[in-house]
Parts: sequence; C-alpha cells; structure tokens
Amino acid sequence: MPYLTLLRRPHVTRLLSSSLIGRLPTAMAALAIALVLREAGMDYRLVGLATGAYAVAGAVGGPLLGRVVDRVGQSGVLVVAAVVSAVGFALVALAPGVAFWAVAGAVLAGAATPPLEPCLRALWPELVDEGELDAAYAMDAGAQEIVFVAGPLLVGGMAAFGAGRPALWVAAVLGLVGSLAMASASPSRRWRAGARSADWLGPLRSRALVVLLVALAGSGWALGSFNVFAVAYAEARPLPGGAGLLLALSALGALIGAVSFGVIRWKASAAMKAWVLAAGMAATYWLVVLVPGAVGMCLIALATGVFFAPLLSVSFGLVGQLAPAGTTTEAFAWLVTLIGTGIAGGSAVGGALLDGGASGPGGALLESGALAREAAVGAVGVTVCAILLLAARRVITKEARVTVR
Repeated sequence: MPYLTLLRRPHVTRLLSSSLIGRLPTAMAALAIALVLREAGMDYRLVGLATGAYAVAGAVGGPLLGRVVDRVGQSGVLVVAAVVSAVGFALVALAPGVAFWAVAGAVLAGAATPPLEPCLRALWPELVDEGELDAAYAMDAGAQEIVFVAGPLLVGGMAAFGAGRPALWVAAVLGLVGSLAMASASPSRRWRAGARSADWLGPLRSRALVVLLVALAGSGWALGSFNVFAVAYAEARPLPGGAGLLLALSALGALIGAVSFGVIRWKASAAMKAWVLAAGMAATYWLVVLVPGAVGMCLIALATGVFFAPLLSVSFGLVGQLAPAGTTTEAFAWLVTLIGTGIAGGSAVGGALLDGGASGPGGALLESGALAREAAVGAVGVTVCAILLLAARRVITKEARVTVR
C-alpha cells in the first residue's frame, strides 16, 4: 500500500495528524455555536446570523491568511491565527447571551481559522517524491473526511452529557494544539514560497486556475444540497440513524474513493481525470433525484462520495501546478473558499425549495416531488462542474505544463 510508505516518510505522520487535529474546529463550530446560543435563550435568527458569520468570515479570511503565509512563511501565521481563533471561540463561550459578542466571536474564530489545509498541501511536494504526489493528495483528501465525521460527533457526544459550551473550549484547544504541532515541525518552519510578483490578483491571475476553482464550487454546491436533502429525506421516510446515516455513508464513500484512487495507475492528463471524475460524481447525484427507498438511498449516498475525494486529490495537484510562483498557499486557500461557498449556496437554495414543497402538520413532511427537485439542485451544480472541466481541459493541461515547477 503506497499510504504505508508515505506515512513512514519523515514528518508525514506528524504533519498529517496535526493538520487533522487542527482542522476539527471547522467541523465542530457551526453545531457548537448553534447549541450554545440556543442554551443561552437566543432565537434562531441570531443562531443563523452567528453561524453564517463564521462561515463567511472563514471564506474571506482563508485566502488573506494564505497570502500572508506565501509572504512570510507558515509557522508564525499558524500560531497567531490559532490564538486569535481561540479567542473568538472563547468570546462565544463566555458571552453567548450577548448578541454582539456572540457574533463578534464567531467572526473572529472564522476569519482567523489557521490555514492548516492549504499549508499542508503546499508542503506535500517537499515531503514526498514526485511520483508519490497523487497518492499523497488522495490520502489527504480521504483523511479530511474523518474530520467532517468526527467533528459533529464530538460536539453531539459532549452535548449529550451536559451543556454544549465545553465543545467551544475543546475546539479552541484543538485548533491551538494542531497548529502548534504543525508550526513547530521543521518542514513548516523552513518552508518559503519564493519570489512572487506584486500583482494584487495573486494566484487568480491564472485563468486556468480560476476556471478550475469555479468548477469545483459546483461540486461543493452538490455537497451542500445533499446535506439538506439528507435531513429532509430522514423526516419524510423511515431511516435508521436518520440524516446522519446518509451523511456518514457519503463520507465513507469518499474515503473508499480516496483509498482506491491512490492505488490505481491511470494514464491520462490531470485535466482529463478531473472532468471524468466530475462526470462520475454528477451521475451519482442524478441518482439521488430518484428518491428511492431506504436501502437504495443508502447505496446511492455511499456512491455520492466515491468520486468526490479522487476529484479533490486530482484538483490538489492541478492547483499546485497552476498557481503562479509564490502563491501556492493562497491558491489552496481559494480552493477551500470556493468549495465552501458552493456548499453554502447549495444548502441555501435547496432549503428554499424544500420550504416551498412542505406539507402536512408543521410542514414536516415532504412529497417525493419536492425531494426530487431539491436533489436536482445538487445534480445540476456538479454537472456544471463537469461541463466546465471538459470545456477547459486543454487550456488547463497547457497552462499546467507551462507553470509546473
């Protein structure tokens, strides 16, 4: 297995594990903030405002922190960002009943989220041989699924034994521990982006990279739509484990896809691989539109993740190749931001469609037609992703060959 070989390389296990630990707060924050504010008696409007503010602040702050990393290095930025983000979580935990401080804390925690994800991806070319990069990116993409399964489960488990407020303190500590562990590793301390131009667009001056990022927002749109679909499906149909089962199966599918992709030798350009994988992902999301029974839905949920992690791992390699010199970390931060923006958009539009299709007492039950329309939202998003990648595959391949370092 190539993954065992990778994990035995110097620094790889430490950097990957510290990155995963430090990324757990991003998977815990929305649920933890919502629980704490509700415990303090705040209404859902403020809950939505605070959790939305956290997400938007993270989307804005990510590329900015990535740009700073490209200019001054990783270690200092990771430590300072982790401290500031921890202060934000602390503000929410200490004053959840004061609207101003709750929102301000959420903004601070989100905007200063340590850029562990882009930093690790910028380090991979220095940690492994060139022939091992695909496997490294696949391992990274699969491992992050653990974060998005473990984070909510950790918050839910803590909330089950008492107040949700300790989850915010745990998030603050995990962010600090993970960031300090990565920042103190010698590859992170040594890393420098190299010379870069003064162009304020940074990595976005690469047209091929912009197309890739916009296309990947479509895959995020599909994820966001499926998150809402899973909740609505579980309300309308008997399903052991509820929405959590469908989301966990999708994450498991992504893990299976990442492991499989890392061991497959596929001779094709990265741009070709990306659009084929996006097309496969689109096909699985169109199956969701069928809204089958519980067993069929579980199988489809598993399938929705299978192509996503390989698509991400191929995209990581392309981002590293397409990013102009000295902008690699910021480019990876934009990848996180665009996918996150797509998730938010898919969730919002899908939720609005479901509100219009509700029926029964309290609007809790949904007709199959409403569920199918909501599922189509996600399918359309990832289909657009595949079409864009197909149309731009030659441009992406050409520019990647020119800029690869």
